[in-house]
Amino acid sequence: SNQLGSIYGHTSVMTGSLLDDHHWHSIVIERHGRNINLTLDRHMQHFRTNGEFDYLDLDYEITFGGLPFSGKPSSNSRKNFKGCMESINYNGNNITDLAKRKKLEPSNVGNLSFSCVEPHTVPVFFNATSYLEVPGRPSQDLFSVSFLFRTWNPSGLLVFSNFADDLGNVEIDINEGKVSVHINVTHVKKNRIDISS
Repeated sequence: SNQLGSIYGHTSVMTGSLLDDHHWHSIVIERHGRNINLTLDRHMQHFRTNGEFDYLDLDYEITFGGLPFSGKPSSNSRKNFKGCMESINYNGNNITDLAKRKKLEPSNVGNLSFSCVEPHTVPVFFNATSYLEVPGRPSQDLFSVSFLFRTWNPSGLLVFSNFADDLGNVEIDINEGKVSVHINVTHVKKNRIDISS
């Protein structure tokens, strides 16, 4: 704002979408007076801050990843970040390297570990002709399958299995944007069960 407080100085800008995908994303914020360049994953957004001042007085410390419990009252409603950051650079200083070597003075490091555990999940990409076949488990009365999926296609086969002794099959697919489960049992009169969601 300005010294009299009559000019509205709050500036808020949002960018990006679906960033909680457990992939690395890069962000660069550069300020030159009231001009800001915000770059997320190489996509730059330029904006100008509100108010009339061209400078910022950084009276307090800068924290990355959240605030300690004694943080400023205005941020009480914000949750601290849960995830990994690397290559934190502030005004030309590699903050993560300095913090790891305990060369950042004064600093307050709250319960950090300088490693990032990668998830144990491994994605698989299927094209129009690919599939993944695994052995079945005969003589089992329990069938349990779970997986995550994403696609741009409204239809496609997700899971298929024949029952032993030609007694039928089970099929899970996407049909017109809905997940459908089809269970065919050949030795009973009403032999097909369809469930969609």
